[in-house]
Amino acid sequence: GVPPATGPIRLGRNACYVVLAVLFNEEEAVLLVQEAKPECHGRWYLPAGRMEPGESIVAAMQREVKEESGLECEPLTMLALEERGPGWIRFAFLARPTGGTLKTLKEADAESLQAVWWAGDPSALPLRAPDILPLLDLAARYRRSPPHPPTLPQELPCALLCLRLMVAFTNEAGDLWVLLGTAGTPHLPVVACGMSLAEFHRGLRLPVLQLLRDCLPPDPRPGPLGLLGLQHRAEGPGGADGICFNMLLSIPPGSSGAAPPEPRTPTFCWWRVEEEGLRGRILQRLGAAATVPV
Repeated sequence: GVPPATGPIRLGRNACYVVLAVLFNEEEAVLLVQEAKPECHGRWYLPAGRMEPGESIVAAMQREVKEESGLECEPLTMLALEERGPGWIRFAFLARPTGGTLKTLKEADAESLQAVWWAGDPSALPLRAPDILPLLDLAARYRRSPPHPPTLPQELPCALLCLRLMVAFTNEAGDLWVLLGTAGTPHLPVVACGMSLAEFHRGLRLPVLQLLRDCLPPDPRPGPLGLLGLQHRAEGPGGADGICFNMLLSIPPGSSGAAPPEPRTPTFCWWRVEEEGLRGRILQRLGAAATVPV
């Protein structure tokens, strides 16, 4: 039978959001905290932890940094979106310190033992997990040459976990089309995630592929997903903690190459982007992969 729907997204009940922050000081040292949890006691990690009900994503990141390091901070941009489906989503930020005092061993508590500015190779330390190393590399590259504009969550409500898709097709001549849904006012396609228990621990890419499979020919395959932005408001409609991710992906030219593939259903159509400013911004994002990596 059909598994029951999970209903509105709520933290602690049917969703887990995690925040993580990468901070550097003026000497290019990175902020690391020493874990106090029994399962990883004494090991080192970036400031990170679970969001709590009623928090915004940015407020959760700032709280975790304060609790674990003693420092206050402000976000600069999202670095990456990491996910294992609606059941676990982590928002990695690049942030900068704005105040506070670094936690010492004398101030050790259940949140952390201490925090340090580490100037050496983090992999030389006993780490809680090596998954922070690619994020540190991503942060260092962003500081040298930002691949995408600063991207932060927007405080707009959403009851469910969903993806708003900008599916783009461009040819060698530089013409650009964007896929639109035609039901009602033309709009970017939106697909909900985790609406059944069977979907709950699958990745966000699966519902995107399902939508494309339903409306476009199977070949050519879409390019990688990139995050343009997201919206979330703590305790939105009905107390929900849903998120809408604005995603960009491209459809590479197929055998014809000059025009996008014909949709399989009249509920979708291709809109040719004629306005030069908008067309240029979308092409720039496509050409430089100028999105937050997923």
